[in-house]
Amino acid sequence: MLHNFKRSQLATMAISLLSCACMLPAQAEHVIQVIDSAGKPVLDAVVYFDKGTIEKAKSAKVDIEQKDKKFIPLVTVVQTGTAISFPNNDTVRHQAYSFSPAKPFELKLYAGKPEAPIIFDKPGIVVVGCNIHDQMLAYIQIVDTPYFAKTDASGKAKIAMLPIGKYNLKTWTYYQMTGSLPSEQPIVIKDENSAITIKLNYKVN
Repeated sequence: MLHNFKRSQLATMAISLLSCACMLPAQAEHVIQVIDSAGKPVLDAVVYFDKGTIEKAKSAKVDIEQKDKKFIPLVTVVQTGTAISFPNNDTVRHQAYSFSPAKPFELKLYAGKPEAPIIFDKPGIVVVGCNIHDQMLAYIQIVDTPYFAKTDASGKAKIAMLPIGKYNLKTWTYYQMTGSLPSEQPIVIKDENSAITIKLNYKVN
């Protein structure tokens, strides 16, 4: 009898826990879909909500790997103040550099991981290359806001915990001409969840 009672009690507890889980609110999340002029999803588009204030990253660190004579990932988006390392995981040496005004730098010919990362302390677009292998390119978008993301293969980016308020929603892709600024549109966020579609005025595929 006691055994049956315990089984019944456990079943009741399991049902109660399941009911509580079902009642939990969904995570606040904003889904941004980026498509090109032909209506096709755009991969690696950078989207971010800018409020016009500067918020620097707190001890953020990111790696952009060099592997198979490529920079991985191709596109990176970080918050102002982020430290980025460029580990060389190839069997040949690389010399990563950039002439972009937002962060000019040069890492002399090296293998392995550089001793110190580079701090990206100004907003803007940085194009990174290799002095030894011309086909190697990477793009870094530095933004003054923590509310940013990059689209996946379906053209979707997700940004969570965005406070309600007025923003400029900015979009940038590496398909644009070098030096071109992100496109932007004013937007008012009224709810914790939203679905936004951005259609570019050019074709990327």
